[in-house]
Amino acid sequence: MNKIEILAPVGAQEQLTAAVICGADAVYLGGAALNARRNAANFAGDALREAVEYCHIHGVKVHLTLNIVVLEKEVEEALALVKTACDLGIDAVIVQDLGLASLIRKMAPNLCMHASTQLAVHNLAGAKQLEELGFSRVVLAREMSKQEIAEVVQGTTLETEVFVHGALCMCVSGQCYMSSIIGERSGNRGLCAQPCRLPFYVQKKGAYNLSLKDMSLVQQLNELSDLGVTSIKIEGRMKRPEYVAAAVTACKNALKGDFVDMDTLQAVFSRSGFTQGYYNARLGNDMFGVRGKEDVVSADSVLKDLAQLYRKEVPRVALAGSFVLQKDKPAVLTLTDEDGNSVTAEGECPQLAVNKPTTPEMILQSMAKLGGTPYKIEKLTICYGAETGDTQIAAQGESTELPAGAARLMMPVSRLNVLRREAIEKITELRAAAKSIPYYPLNQDNLSINKDKYNIKYKIRGRFANLQQIPLAAINQLEAIILPVKEAAKVTDQAVLEKLVAELPRIDFENYRDIQPALDTLKQKGVTRILAGNMGGVYAAKQQGFNVMGDFALNITNSYALGAYAALGCKDITVSYELNLNDIKRLADSVPYGMIAYGHLPLMITRNCPVKLEKDCASCNGMTKMYDRLGNGFLVGCGGTKKMTEVFNHVPLYLADRLPELAGVSFLTLYFTAETQQECARLIYEYQHGGKRENITRGLYYRNIQ
Repeated sequence: MNKIEILAPVGAQEQLTAAVICGADAVYLGGAALNARRNAANFAGDALREAVEYCHIHGVKVHLTLNIVVLEKEVEEALALVKTACDLGIDAVIVQDLGLASLIRKMAPNLCMHASTQLAVHNLAGAKQLEELGFSRVVLAREMSKQEIAEVVQGTTLETEVFVHGALCMCVSGQCYMSSIIGERSGNRGLCAQPCRLPFYVQKKGAYNLSLKDMSLVQQLNELSDLGVTSIKIEGRMKRPEYVAAAVTACKNALKGDFVDMDTLQAVFSRSGFTQGYYNARLGNDMFGVRGKEDVVSADSVLKDLAQLYRKEVPRVALAGSFVLQKDKPAVLTLTDEDGNSVTAEGECPQLAVNKPTTPEMILQSMAKLGGTPYKIEKLTICYGAETGDTQIAAQGESTELPAGAARLMMPVSRLNVLRREAIEKITELRAAAKSIPYYPLNQDNLSINKDKYNIKYKIRGRFANLQQIPLAAINQLEAIILPVKEAAKVTDQAVLEKLVAELPRIDFENYRDIQPALDTLKQKGVTRILAGNMGGVYAAKQQGFNVMGDFALNITNSYALGAYAALGCKDITVSYELNLNDIKRLADSVPYGMIAYGHLPLMITRNCPVKLEKDCASCNGMTKMYDRLGNGFLVGCGGTKKMTEVFNHVPLYLADRLPELAGVSFLTLYFTAETQQECARLIYEYQHGGKRENITRGLYYRNIQ
């Protein structure tokens, strides 16, 4: 069976202790900033160094989270943290931003880089792209089934990391913009305000249609091990240490085949119990739940007992060595740990025993007194005798009796203890010492901004949900016409075909097999451009020979990320609408880029349909409304595919009255969802000549995300 890693969440020192003492093989934690749990206590300065030392002494790996999108002004700070990681010998960094990843590859090529679940890698194509980029591990999307996980594991050389316990977001990680659009607190920046846990309903007020139960795959861990999964990940850097202790202990027991107390695990934290819906490919109402009063109260009964799990040091680092006790020679203790670190401690010369000699058994007993340390002696060879030729070998667990006639030597127990303590201190120092990773400072790429771009008139693109929305009379006003790939394959009008861009599904757990016939049709019709909003889509489109255009969901927020996707082959890119307008215009133009300038902005993309809790597909027709507690109506639609559902903002982004301020980008995309053909035509006109509307939003273009 594959030896699988138990990876535990750590938000502060007490959680770190709980994770390590209870048996985690690795932990993931954040620095003071630039990580996806910025509200956790986290670790900075000496606290980070001490945390790494503590883990490495105990044989536990440390993964540092750099799993947010980075703003241009933060790149220097992010690289400083990367250098710290190298200096401390951190075992891996978890990265979301491809711009930062590209810099890490240049500056710290030997630093292990894990692709965050925030990159929304959910199929084999995405994993293949990560291989090319130099990542060593992918943290897979939580929404994947057992079969989908297996396809990635079997098809890639990457290590795979799978979430097995903790909270489930309604939206695919890295693709949620609800918190940032509503309150400027970005989930892609580690400050999600969790608006999805508030009431959202279709028909019945007070329903929670965006709140899922927590997941728990603790009872499926050996299946994941059999699949070849590298690491099982527990969610919860904001949770209390008792939660960490319970989850790590449950995972450890499950992998050993011991009893797992699921009742206690549920009591310490859950939302109406647990679900395995995604893993078992059984979606639906049973996956939804909230944290009610009974869930909160149940924790009180288990916290005290769980706290005892990490109050006492547990030996976990195996030592082997030798103890030499010979006449007229200093006593010598040598210890070697499981990582190959070796130390020697030298003591006094033994005396000839008059009455009570120091026996090998007494030596073994003294050397084994390692309580309060993380060490255990698995094998100790004792060399004992009066002369070199009068040496007896005794190994721990075997006979330690002295043969008749052997020389009797004596060394006080206090001196044996001193030797042991000295050797343990030395091996601890070696284990704690940072095994630094080479870091090569580079002059940051000289990213120049083309000043002339502010004089270039941007072009207008129209993104339509279906063919019926396209106003044929306005085609000449558009530089590009974007349609979902299956809709694009239906196009017959030559004028539309000449401007056509086919939009890949942003999330496609089928690895694009279902849309292959449509892609073949598009090739036959001479369509060459594909819009991709996920790195798997970028990879798949290139493999098929299309010219790739990057969409907003790639979450590009800095010039380095823009350059990284250009290096992947993207011919032009729509930057993130979480950036403010001034930052967008300051991006270096390594590739033509634009922005979404109109539309009900996509806030979520979900595998579980929130509408199905109250309404069947037949009465939905692919687009309906869902309401928040204030009565705002958010568009919800699946495009009739019944595969992935999107939630759109309740008011449209509108900038047609600010057109002069948009100079500096190559194109503006009008993102049409439920608009009629007439509405689309009118909006295209307004973005050519100016307009004015009420009940709109400016999005984040004149605000700043945190």
